Amino acid sequence: MIKLIQISDCHIDDDKLTMGADTQLNLEKIIAEIAKLSFDALLITGDLTHNGTLSAYQRLKELLTPIKQPIYVFGGNHDQVEHLSDVFADNLFSTISLDNWTVVNIDSVQPNKTSGRVTQAALNTLDKQLGNIKSEHVMLALHHPVVPMNSSWDDSLSLENPQKLFQTLGKHSKIRSIIFGHAHEAAEFTRDKLDIISCPSTALQFTNEPRIGFNIYNLHTNGMLDWQTQWI
Repeated sequence: MIKLIQISDCHIDDDKLTMGADTQLNLEKIIAEIAKLSFDALLITGDLTHNGTLSAYQRLKELLTPIKQPIYVFGGNHDQVEHLSDVFADNLFSTISLDNWTVVNIDSVQPNKTSGRVTQAALNTLDKQLGNIKSEHVMLALHHPVVPMNSSWDDSLSLENPQKLFQTLGKHSKIRSIIFGHAHEAAEFTRDKLDIISCPSTALQFTNEPRIGFNIYNLHTNGMLDWQTQWI
């Protein structure tokens, strides 16, 4: 069994307060809890920083130093690609191999837009990737929600073309789950027998939930997945 931890939407900035929250202190608390756990890898699913400054990514890297396990990241709509690549070049990924599971990153970020879209070129690449994967089970990870959140979240800020994504996914039988961030809330959905899971923010939630948190996934060798949100 593989244990994967997901954090999302850290929104680290040069200012102490971002959106009314001390995002650096909150992430420090989250990392302190994660560092106590036994797990195989940490995944950060976008909006690592709030304004994409180089110093914010450098500060984030400092905050992550207690984590000794592999760390994998990709950007969200708040991130700045060049600065993210400068500081986290060794942590960016297309796929992650974890025993008989593969985690695949789907780029859903549009330049200068809050909502997401997976381009046709990205869908074509994903189709080829999924066809070539040798592992038995696949988890997909992206920044934007792929289903309506059924909450106070504005779904117009989610993925704009989920139907196109699901058409591509429907060709492949190894996919077990889709995980994402962006909505700043914990939630679980099912579509086409897939577990679809939203990760809370380490900064603050957009719901009435006052706590911060992260998701813990147990990826079983038989393809089963169980998970929990750890709140603090």
